[in-house]
This record gives sequence, C-alpha cells and structure tokens, in this order.
Amino acid sequence: MMGPGMMGNWWLPGTGDRVQFLDQARQRAKAFSDRLGLRVGEVMQFSRNFYAELQTSDGHGATEVLVNPADGAVQIEYGPAMMWNTVYGMHYGSRSPARISSAQAQGIAQQWLRARGSTLIAGDPESYPGYYTLHTMRDGKISGMLSVNSSTGQVWYHTWHGTYIAMSQR
Repeated sequence: MMGPGMMGNWWLPGTGDRVQFLDQARQRAKAFSDRLGLRVGEVMQFSRNFYAELQTSDGHGATEVLVNPADGAVQIEYGPAMMWNTVYGMHYGSRSPARISSAQAQGIAQQWLRARGSTLIAGDPESYPGYYTLHTMRDGKISGMLSVNSSTGQVWYHTWHGTYIAMSQR
C-alpha cells in the first residue's frame, strides 16, 4: 500500500485533450485530488502550465499540482511540493518541526527578492506541510510564485510557470 507521498500518487495521465481554460484545469485537478481525498482551491493559468492548490476537507493547504495544457496530465508540482512537502511529497512522514511562522516566511521571501535586486513584493503566505508558498506581486498584481521551507527558511522561486494570465477561486 502506498502512502500519499509515494510515487504512485504523484501524477494522473492526460486524456489527450488540450486544456485551455481555468474550468478545464479545475476539472483535471479535481480528478487528481479525488484520488487523494482532497479538494481543489485556487487555480491559476500561466503561459506554460496551469497551477492548482489542493486542500484538505477543512480548507488547509495540502499540496500543489500542475496541469499540462497540452494533454491534461496532472502532477504534483516540482520543487517545494515534491521535495519539501512532509505529507504529499518525497519526505512523506518526516516530522521536521516548523520553526518559521507565516509572518517570518513573508519577511524571508521579501528579503530574498530584495537581495536579488527585484522590485517584486512577497504576498501573503499559504501554508502547506513543510513549507509556505507566496505570490510575488508587481503593482498589486500577481507576477509569479516562490516558496519558503518552514524548517530551514530556504527559498525556492517557481521558474517553471511562465507569465501569469488569470486565476479562479472557489
């Protein structure tokens, strides 16, 4: 029997149909989340993929997934969701204590952005098991994302999304 973080639950094959709209991406993310007993939160469209946050039944962040626009395949998002998530990632069952609060994560993210000469602003952190994910903002609009490890404070910028297009929340 495989746990939620084991390889068998990291992806859902595509249907071969293109995913072009947020509602189509939500449907594909739901097909994946149903296998894990989770629900879909926000869904975002970027130029390279669709992103969806998966939540527990009580609305807490569980993990993040990517939907491939070419064929509808869904997978646990690479980077933090795969590497740092202590429930749905490679470190399933790890009990690394969270030493960093959400406010500290936002401060770390902002400091990281400034240290790289960026004028982006770190948005509000979303908590996941083992890490936080934050939108990066420019002039009050979403530009991208980054994550902060809740034990170490390490930052991981999400370079794989491309340009932000739109978002749907439910």
